[in-house]
Amino acid sequence: MVQYYWTPNYPTVTPSYPSGTPFPTGTTQVPPGQPGTNPAFPAREQSFIENILRLNRGKPGNFHFSFEHAVSPSGNTLTVRGVVEAAGRDHVILRELKTNHRFLFPMIYFDYAEYDEQMNYFPQTP
Repeated sequence: MVQYYWTPNYPTVTPSYPSGTPFPTGTTQVPPGQPGTNPAFPAREQSFIENILRLNRGKPGNFHFSFEHAVSPSGNTLTVRGVVEAAGRDHVILRELKTNHRFLFPMIYFDYAEYDEQMNYFPQTP
């Protein structure tokens, strides 16, 4: 597996006040029922494309992709009629409905999706 991001290995130092008491770590207890504590109602910050695709797994739709370096001038776009089987941060796995052929697409080529039925989305709370 290729590692795309390099994280330097710095020694761990616990920051503290001059008196020696450590800084707060920033982790707080969230009361049950608050956004982000129940997997059925994730926090609002989690509405990324891959999470929305995961919420709509198995729903038929058209998935549009475009490729910058195509061989032919009209061959830089592709539409797949199928369903999402899995979606990750940088990829999506689609199954074509007609042939059951499976595709693994990097998300950098994903343009948009059209679903035949209503999409599932995260609950919207002000």
